Amino acid sequence: MSVLVYTESENGKFKKNAFEVASYATEVARQMETSVTAISINSSENEELGNYGISKVLNIQNDALNVFNASGYAKAVAKAVEHESATLIIVSSSADTKYMAPLLAASLKAGYVPNVVATPESITPFTVKRTAFSNKGFAYTQIATDIKVIGVSNNAFGIVENKTEVAIEDFDVSLEDAIFNTKSADIDKVTGKATIADADIVVSAGRGLKGPENWDMIEELAGVLGAATACSKPVSDLGWRPHGEHVGQTGKPVASNLYIAIGISGAIQHLAGVSASKTKVVINTDPEAPFFKAADYGIVGDAFEVVPQLIEKLKEFKAQNS
Repeated sequence: MSVLVYTESENGKFKKNAFEVASYATEVARQMETSVTAISINSSENEELGNYGISKVLNIQNDALNVFNASGYAKAVAKAVEHESATLIIVSSSADTKYMAPLLAASLKAGYVPNVVATPESITPFTVKRTAFSNKGFAYTQIATDIKVIGVSNNAFGIVENKTEVAIEDFDVSLEDAIFNTKSADIDKVTGKATIADADIVVSAGRGLKGPENWDMIEELAGVLGAATACSKPVSDLGWRPHGEHVGQTGKPVASNLYIAIGISGAIQHLAGVSASKTKVVINTDPEAPFFKAADYGIVGDAFEVVPQLIEKLKEFKAQNS
């Protein structure tokens, strides 16, 4: 059984999850006593994958894939699977990959399990641990198909350096126009800021901020911490913040190392979307807010008093330890 890993990139740069799935695939390949090959699409950083145990990279350069297209990417990866005779394909659990992976699995007649949080419990039978019920529990799932596709949850395994000599092989794929039956008409991306998907720290706020004019202190706190900013659904619905910052079960999932929730009561849909974060800190005036039951640390207080003090202390700490 050979291991193939799809490493995501954007504008020629690998995403953080590319290094995590590469690290994960390297460990699985070690368990299976085999090597791991990476699929790279339009990246200019292929040699960097050698820092995470990848011994071979299939380098796909194709202008038709400059913008993510689930059908096109699934077809390209499927051709790489055939080229390598791979039986285990490892991908991330990003929004794009969750769109692409089912199409890939269907074309390969493969079993697909997303949201995997650990290396396989068993190789024979092939059994993986994944989250279930909106991260409230775990399921141990066996994949019985000859070809298997697994999606690794963000921040579940971590990035592990394992320097290896890497061979880059150019891999041409021809894609028919009919594959691109849907196309992106317009893409609006936030630039110059940490993204929610890649951030180790996320600072999020809710209606307790009282209005969009008060978001400066959230931006300042995020800036001090090197964090991404986020918000609750009511805030994005009110137009205080862009919908791209809405996190929760109905928005973007968060699996950061640290999640700071300010003025967010903690509706069940919000908690379900951020429960994969390793450490959760809550600041709220209401001691009965549901979020406190899910928090690792909680501060009962007015955000307009607590957050400025927190910013000041963090700045002092950074100045003393720089």
